[in-house]
Amino acid sequence: MPTVRVAFVGLGNRGPGAVKRMTYIEGIEIAAICDKRKSCTDRVEKMLSESGFPKPAVYTDSEDAWKGMCQREDIDLVYIATPWELHAPMAVYAMEHGKHAATEVPAATTLDECWQLVETSERTRKHCVILENCCYDFFEMLTLNMVRQGLFGDLVHGEGAYIHNLVGMNFSKDSYADMWRLKENARRNGNLYPTHGLGPICQCMDINRGDRMDHLTCMASNDFTMNAEAKRRAAEDSFYAPFVNGHYRGNINTTLIRTFKGRTIMIQHDVSSPRPYSRIHLLSGTKAFAQKWPKTMIAFGDEAVSQEKMQELYKMYSPEIVSRIGEMAQKVGGHGGMDFLMDWSLINSLRNGLPVDMDCYDAALWSCITPLSIKSIAQRSNSVDVPDFTRGNWKTNQPVSLKLEAITGVKEIHKADSLVQLNV
Repeated sequence: MPTVRVAFVGLGNRGPGAVKRMTYIEGIEIAAICDKRKSCTDRVEKMLSESGFPKPAVYTDSEDAWKGMCQREDIDLVYIATPWELHAPMAVYAMEHGKHAATEVPAATTLDECWQLVETSERTRKHCVILENCCYDFFEMLTLNMVRQGLFGDLVHGEGAYIHNLVGMNFSKDSYADMWRLKENARRNGNLYPTHGLGPICQCMDINRGDRMDHLTCMASNDFTMNAEAKRRAAEDSFYAPFVNGHYRGNINTTLIRTFKGRTIMIQHDVSSPRPYSRIHLLSGTKAFAQKWPKTMIAFGDEAVSQEKMQELYKMYSPEIVSRIGEMAQKVGGHGGMDFLMDWSLINSLRNGLPVDMDCYDAALWSCITPLSIKSIAQRSNSVDVPDFTRGNWKTNQPVSLKLEAITGVKEIHKADSLVQLNV
C-alpha cells in the first residue's frame, strides 16, 4: 500500500509519542485519533497542527469511542496504546473490521485472548503485530545479526528481564489513568510484563521459526514493598485506603523455559524493588557470549572483547536498518531510537507487502507467559506446557528477515541547532 492510513487509540503515556514518531515516516496518513479523555485528544490534535499535518478524525468522550473509529473505511492500521486489558479486545475488533492491528505489550492477558488473536488474524488475513520495541534496541539487533552470521555457534541459553522500579509511578495519581497499572499489580501474581526481555531472546533463538517453547516453571517471592507503600500513603491520604492489603504480586518473579530443541530461557520481572534498571539480555552459545546489563560485553572465550573490538563489531554486524536510519532514529527518540526503528519497520513491511517482524504468533506466545506463570505459581511452581500457537508450522516457518526492501523513507527533523534529512 503506497500510503498507510493509521488510527491511534490511547493517548495517555505511550500514544502521543507514537503519533509524533509517525510524523517522520514517509507514506503515512494520520487518519484518526482516539482517547476517552478529550484533554488527551486535544493535546495530540494540537501537536499535529503545529507539525503541519491535516486535522485527523477525533473520537473521544466515550468508553466505546474506539469502536466507531475502527469501523471507518479509510483506515488501514489501528495502533493500540491503551491499558493492558484492552489490548486484545481492541486488536480483535480492529481485525474483524478489516484493519491491521498493532498493539503495545502485552498483547493479551489470558490464554483465551492469545488464541483469539491468532485465530482472528488467520481468519481475517490481517496482521496482529506486537509492538515490542526492545527487539529494535541497537545491542539486541547487533547480537541478533551476529547469531544469524554464526558467530555464537549453537545458542544454549538466553536471559531477559524487565527490572524497573515503578513503585512511585504505579502509586502516582497522574501516571496511569484510573490507577490501572497499580490495580494490575494488585490482582495477579505472575510475570505481568515478560515481553521486553523475552522478545529479543526469542528472535535470536528462532522461536516459532525453527524452535518452540515446550514448558515452563515459575517462582515468585512474597511482596515486600507494594503493600507497605500502600499503607504508608494511606496514612497520609485516604485515597490510597482501598489499595491497602491488596494481593500484590511478589517483588521478584523468575520464569524458566525449556525449548523443544533443549535450549533454556530465564525471564525475570521486578517493578517494586530499589535496584538499577535492567533487561539483562544475555546470550550464551557454544562460540560466544553477550550481555547488556549491568555491563555491556561480548566474549568469544573467557575474556570480554575490548571497547575497540566492540565498536568494530557494531560496524560489521549491525543490521541494515541501523546503518540506514539508526542516526535518524536516535534524533527522533523513543527509548534511544528503538521505538522509531520499530515503527519504521512496521510501516515499511506494510508498504512493501512484506511479512512483519513480530506477527500474531509472536504476540500470542510472548504474552502467554503471563497467564502460564500465574498458573505455575499457583501450583507450587509446577511445570506448565506452553501452547504451540503455530500448530506445528514452527518447523518450517522462516526466521525474521534482516534484509530491507526499502521504499519507506524518513522526513526532515527540525531541531534548534540542526536540520537532518535522510532518505531511504
